[in-house]
Amino acid sequence: MTTVDSSAPPAFAHAPLHPVVEQVTQRIIARSRDLRTAYLARIAQFRGRGPRRAQLSCANQAHANAAAEPRTKIWLNQAQKPNIGIITAYNDMLSAHQPYANYPDQIKQAALRCNATAQVAGAVPAMCDGVTQGKPGMELSLFSRDVIAQSTAVALSHDAFDAAICLGICDKIVPGLLIGALAFGHIPTIFIPAGPMGSGLSNKDKAAVRERFAQGKATQQELLEAENAAYHSAGTCTFYGTANSNQMLLEAMGLHLPGASFVHPSSPLRRALTDAAVEHVVQLTEQGQHYTPIGHVVNEKAIVNAIIALLATGGSTNHTIHWISVARAAGILINWQDFDELSAVIPLLTRVYPNGSADVNDFEDAGGPVFVLRELLAAGLMHGDVQTVYGQEGLFGHTKQPALVQDRLVWQALPVESTNQEVVRSVSAPFASTGGLRLLEGNLGRAIIKASAVPVESWVICAPAKVFTSQDALVSAFKAGELNQDFVAVVVFQGPQANGMPELHHFTPVLGSLMSAGYKVALVTDGRMSGASGKVPAALHISPEAAQGGPLARVRDGDMIELDVSGGVLRVLVPEDEFAARSLRVLRPANVDDTVDFGRELFVNQRRFVTAPEQGASTLFE
Repeated sequence: MTTVDSSAPPAFAHAPLHPVVEQVTQRIIARSRDLRTAYLARIAQFRGRGPRRAQLSCANQAHANAAAEPRTKIWLNQAQKPNIGIITAYNDMLSAHQPYANYPDQIKQAALRCNATAQVAGAVPAMCDGVTQGKPGMELSLFSRDVIAQSTAVALSHDAFDAAICLGICDKIVPGLLIGALAFGHIPTIFIPAGPMGSGLSNKDKAAVRERFAQGKATQQELLEAENAAYHSAGTCTFYGTANSNQMLLEAMGLHLPGASFVHPSSPLRRALTDAAVEHVVQLTEQGQHYTPIGHVVNEKAIVNAIIALLATGGSTNHTIHWISVARAAGILINWQDFDELSAVIPLLTRVYPNGSADVNDFEDAGGPVFVLRELLAAGLMHGDVQTVYGQEGLFGHTKQPALVQDRLVWQALPVESTNQEVVRSVSAPFASTGGLRLLEGNLGRAIIKASAVPVESWVICAPAKVFTSQDALVSAFKAGELNQDFVAVVVFQGPQANGMPELHHFTPVLGSLMSAGYKVALVTDGRMSGASGKVPAALHISPEAAQGGPLARVRDGDMIELDVSGGVLRVLVPEDEFAARSLRVLRPANVDDTVDFGRELFVNQRRFVTAPEQGASTLFE
């Protein structure tokens, strides 16, 4: 049996906390005080009740125990040992989630060895954004996060579990699982990743084939071969998009075991880490030695740490939406100003595609999340004094890398320097002095841009608008030769209320190819682009959205649009009175409903009641 090195790490030398990090954190604490106090009170009222199973009636227990194997059933009937609820997002269409097929059995066996039991409490939907890109199904993607949160709550509602294990990796799935778990803040919870697929065709070469196909210079067969060479086996896609950003943020919040994110699915180390996660979560129960409910792990400092990890690694813009909802689920209120002020002082420490040519396997080999956390903590750019599921020395305990030494799981110190300076760097020699995301503001509203993916020479653009109401319309204009010029693509009615805020990667190769041809191009939209926005300057998530009567609905072809990343500016250069007097574009004619297929008709209420992106684009909270 794999054992865990439980020796405490040595004292960690670090600088005092950066004043801006402290200032933003204190502002969040003050802003959230009433909501957070009420949330913590809910956790306290569930404390000290012993095994949850013992609270059930005999009939309740019989139903919950009926299908258990004999040894487990005996222990469940005794209702004296910790019982772990497994929430799984397994399906075998998502390459990242396919490895989870056998995890429940492994977890159950590991639990028995730890004098505990485990049951699959429930499953959650897990759609693949890579499959639905540019298709009607993508309009359900963002809303699936809230469905996942609700499904997690349904699974845990049986009140039969003393701890929870969440199996999920990708896009909306991790935020949804986390939101749902936080609704049961009294339950200790650990996330277990499955790791990335091996490196295939490089992301840079894949993008080049996509651009050539958009230009008519590559056949569909060539494109398919390139895509298959890039996405080729079980594991997470290897670019640093939302799925892999999820893993970085979970490590920064202490919800993984240290260094667990990017270990390959078939590695013996991966199996050892999964067993160790079970051992740790059993110890976090009320029956264990270190009761640590998830609602205590996810506090204001942990949320700030997650934002900082996102900024330092150039992570996905999606998390400027998702983590607002995650924070809200824990009684914490954050906004884009918090992201922006932190980004001004957090250095960019990684170059992983689309922010560079490396993939997450290169990132892991160069030191990975553990190296980044160690650097940020040492520089006083993160909170170390937090609770984590690892339970040793706060977040400082997450600054060592896991390894197998004679079949024993241990955590070892990393080299002082990154092993690949082109992929990961120290705080003393970063890729940039500021973080990967910026807030843009002006007379078009508020937007987020992934600055780390955009070449500095493209940070400022002032060009005429070309307005589109769909991705297909933009692609058609490109094929007709109408976009061979400097311009700003303004794509409207892509926000949460309009159509569920799908990701807009369908036209990314088109805009990328125009930039490669020497044109100055940018994108302005109330839609999303996730972590793979690429080199095109993209002002995303514009709020208020066009469907709510936001200023974007007044932009016309030919209006000059100014986008300035360094200045944080986004505006249309039209006289104020003239712009205000314009009529608003209409989302769709009153007698037309183009959202009545692919299940979109079932989500009409989500579109109607969803909050704005800066409020988490959520249907769960007032």
